[in-house]
Amino acid sequence: MNWEQLLSLKRFGDTEKRVRKDQDETRLGFEVDYDRIIFSSEFRSLQDKTQVIPLSKTDFVHTRLTHSLEVSVVGRSLGRLVGKKILTKHPYLKEQYGYKSNDFGAIVAAAALAHDIGNPPFGHSGEKAIGEFFITGPGKVFKDKLTAKEYQDLCDFEGNANGFKILTEHKPGKRGGLRLSYAVLGAFTKYPKESLPKKPSKHIADKKYGFFQSEKYAFKDLAEELGLTKRSKEHLSYSRHPLAYLVEAADDICYTIIDFEDGINLGLIKEEFALEYLSKLVRNTIKPENYYALETTEDRIGYLRALAIGTLINEAVDIFMENEDDILNGNFDCGLLEKSKYKAQIKDIIKISVENVYQSCEVVDKEIAGYSVINTLLETYTKAVNNTFNNKASNYDNLILNGIPLGEDIEKSSLYERLTSVCYYVSLLSDSKAILEYKKIKGINF
Repeated sequence: MNWEQLLSLKRFGDTEKRVRKDQDETRLGFEVDYDRIIFSSEFRSLQDKTQVIPLSKTDFVHTRLTHSLEVSVVGRSLGRLVGKKILTKHPYLKEQYGYKSNDFGAIVAAAALAHDIGNPPFGHSGEKAIGEFFITGPGKVFKDKLTAKEYQDLCDFEGNANGFKILTEHKPGKRGGLRLSYAVLGAFTKYPKESLPKKPSKHIADKKYGFFQSEKYAFKDLAEELGLTKRSKEHLSYSRHPLAYLVEAADDICYTIIDFEDGINLGLIKEEFALEYLSKLVRNTIKPENYYALETTEDRIGYLRALAIGTLINEAVDIFMENEDDILNGNFDCGLLEKSKYKAQIKDIIKISVENVYQSCEVVDKEIAGYSVINTLLETYTKAVNNTFNNKASNYDNLILNGIPLGEDIEKSSLYERLTSVCYYVSLLSDSKAILEYKKIKGINF
């Protein structure tokens, strides 16, 4: 892979190439990508989607939206720092093509901003709930009516693949989804493979999948434009876009540190743990007099959080540059922080968050409720759609379909298209909207 191809400014859905030297410096193409994402309705819905604590009423607990904004900020710093070093190492990118370090920052910031845009309501349990509907729930009847890959798309419903669908799906008057640059779409895709085979290797790019069967040709076009290295002859699988490693690192840094911070602010983790564990990341930069001068827990934890994030950003940049050749060749097989000298400390922090936050009664109880909500929505909508297709729709089915925008051609679609359209609609619901739809179906309130 080569940087000049990987930094493609061409927009998805367009045929024309775009040249960096022709860009308006006041608003670069990659910055336009950021704006398009932040103004999209799909991004706005993240304000009411669970990050860790579902339906929290407190001000300081993160939603998917605030998490995504913070990941984007960290990603921008990572991109700019790496970009500066890349341009020093490969000066032709600046001299011949006109790229600047801020281009790298803008690409990573936009991709990081969108990294959770495809996640369904109720956090990662929402993904599992959709999958289990098709594995053990009413949806298992469709197994023999779909191809193996189509069925796997549903059984392992993946927020990353759903995000790629949101960003690229053709709609009436909206060819190419949000029409983002190929570089940003490439950096967005952490798992550039289809759903089967599952984990064919231990390479990080094979951990999950990044596109549904409905978008496989769109992804193939993306991979060819960017020059991503093909990793298999038997199925669609490519090496990662190098900047996807930075998007992943930004996400890893934020959820490691900030979920831990949320747990402390909620009283689920003792403040002493913050000083004990975060200080191991920042022992060379922490100033005890500054820490103890702060009056509130939130301020003290915020101080440690800022130092810890700064430490991990610098660490990730160093690891990226040390392994740039392997990354470009597709041979770097793990996340950047897996190579961090702070790996043990990161693991300890995540372990405490899992035990005290992710497995807390508040989280588990609401995840259980979320399963019931999603199962009911999927069962009701798939039944209505398929009954309509088979000319067996009841008045109730018609009423249900009148209330959900699945597209005018849904009755003419294949079974796979009908089922993915239902999952897509459910995935776009906010936590509160999903509950409202559930209550309407159950007749709990009007």
